[in-house]
Amino acid sequence: MKYRVLGKTQLKVSEIAFGGAAISGEGGGYGFGDITEVESEKLLKAALERGINFFDTAPIYGFGLSEQRLGKAFKKMRDKVILVSKCGVTWHENKRVDMNNSAKVTQKMLEQSLRDLQTDYIDLYMVHWPDARVDIRETVEVLAKAQMQNKIRYIGLCNTFEEDYHKASEVAEISVFQSEFSLTQSAVESNLFPLCEKNNIGFMSWGTLDKGILTGRVIEERKFDASDCRSWAPWWNKKEVLVKVEKVKKLKAFLQDKDYDLLTSALAYNLSFKNVSSAICGVRNLGQLESLLEAHSQVEKVAVAKVKEFFL
Repeated sequence: MKYRVLGKTQLKVSEIAFGGAAISGEGGGYGFGDITEVESEKLLKAALERGINFFDTAPIYGFGLSEQRLGKAFKKMRDKVILVSKCGVTWHENKRVDMNNSAKVTQKMLEQSLRDLQTDYIDLYMVHWPDARVDIRETVEVLAKAQMQNKIRYIGLCNTFEEDYHKASEVAEISVFQSEFSLTQSAVESNLFPLCEKNNIGFMSWGTLDKGILTGRVIEERKFDASDCRSWAPWWNKKEVLVKVEKVKKLKAFLQDKDYDLLTSALAYNLSFKNVSSAICGVRNLGQLESLLEAHSQVEKVAVAKVKEFFL
């Protein structure tokens, strides 16, 4: 495993970050299929043993289940892992999802995450999504106070935009951005990367593998379990997915005589950008973990410019 410094923080993070949504499917919310607690713990510890020290989660992943499993797995080795969690995407008693960045909800979510993660501090705590009803400065004021109390080390913004970044920066230092970035979704290259470069902000990419599309595992005939958000989420637009699937088929054909595959190509694209500190990837079993790590070890072989042509 290789490591990069996360922007202006003092954190040295693995180039691959473990996506915590992958260990929470049966809990509901945002997850990708069933996985038992025993399997989750084995997987998390195997990832750490293989060099992944960066673990990303959020309360909405399994309605708290992802955080709880991370907390249990790493309780006795807290100093060996770098934990990321978030506030803002919450839910009602009937499990209806709600976006709420109010000060009251932010404080409540932070305290619950600390309990679920079984820790007295979170290395990086992020505002999960913008909330048009709440001035981002109100949210960050809560996080700045928590930072002074050593409950969080660094503050970050997910899925953000320039105006919110500048407002948030009036209250506290914003150290990290996290947004969707991949071969099929590269908008942040023009709207966030310049801010990263100018202000030395770390960047974490989610959707690195576009929820399996870029690995070739998503095909037209594939069916998803009820505990997999791809079976019901409104953003999983089948028409748009199939367009991407066709592009991936062409890329796969191009790679037939190469000594690297789709997974390696997807990772190589993200990691070829100096602004990308770490690429979040989800795995649900040891086989997928091994494939991911093997692909990571081969990224330098990839002709990134050629690969990118298929998605222009």
